[in-house]
Amino acid sequence: MTQPIEKPLLAVLNGGNPRKKPIWLMRQAGRYLTEYRALRAEKGGFLALVYDPDAAAEITLQPLRRFRFDGSILFSDILIVPYALGQDLRFEAGEGPRLSPPLFENDYKDLTPVPERLEPIYRTVEKVKAALAPETTFLGFAGSPWTVATYMIAGQGSKEQAEARRYAYRDPEAFQAIIDAIADMTVDYLSGQIEAGVDAVQLFDSWAGSLAPAQFERWVIAPTVRILEGLRARHPDVPVIGFPKGAGGKLAAYARETGVNAVGLDETVDPHWAARELPEGLPVQGNLDPLALIAGGKALEEAVARILSAFEGRPHIFNLGHGIQKDTPIAHVERLLELVRGTGD
Repeated sequence: MTQPIEKPLLAVLNGGNPRKKPIWLMRQAGRYLTEYRALRAEKGGFLALVYDPDAAAEITLQPLRRFRFDGSILFSDILIVPYALGQDLRFEAGEGPRLSPPLFENDYKDLTPVPERLEPIYRTVEKVKAALAPETTFLGFAGSPWTVATYMIAGQGSKEQAEARRYAYRDPEAFQAIIDAIADMTVDYLSGQIEAGVDAVQLFDSWAGSLAPAQFERWVIAPTVRILEGLRARHPDVPVIGFPKGAGGKLAAYARETGVNAVGLDETVDPHWAARELPEGLPVQGNLDPLALIAGGKALEEAVARILSAFEGRPHIFNLGHGIQKDTPIAHVERLLELVRGTGD
């Protein structure tokens, strides 16, 4: 009888501690790769790439060919959900995404959901799944409701997420309706990714750190619980990684209360604190500073050693504390892999 091929990253998400330390990098498919830049120049803008399943699948696979990461993450964007909820989405060259109409001056109830806008993403998942090595864990993702709401309210990225925070204080019931709609669409979206072939999913809450404790409980923890309950009703065995960037001291409560299978740590988290304070046996992911990766040399080696030492006795996926920067040298990524996999000096 043929033995199933082990996926080291998936094994960690399920609470195991395999001999091989799994590694992948947030934004590993992107601008630091020459092959990505060439394809984007050929195909056009970012959204055009996301909505071209052949191109998006190729971009998802590019870093796997170079580095043989243990995880492959879908090439897409967290703002696909507000696009499916009825906002228009475009990416301005050099300025980032724009959503219209911005909800700080428009009523959410006037939007008409367009769930078919999710379908091309599922086609990308199917194409990637067919091409992945069997030992590679395929990760889908979505933005968490709070972070997605900050873009929907302001219509773009915003300093300190002030528009969304003011909106939530001024009219919490209306803001709750937006959060609930995002959460429910996210359950459908992640479920569709799972049905198309991903092995696990990650929730990115990039702006979780901007909230006061009570607001964090209401707009980060509670919506994450809602998503987890919805997903597990449909896919009880699929692991979920929660990444509340900037949560700091609120991270332990997030880990205890949300029920995520693993917690992502940003680079500001002391790995020894996390090893001590997070629930025993909970898998963690992270948390190398992306700028230490750019620096390379001794700075990189010492940072990697500190992380590996802190999580020696805990299920751990090596990753960055946030996305890889576009000016990251390829040689430094290669050296990182050597250090994590024990093949360096």
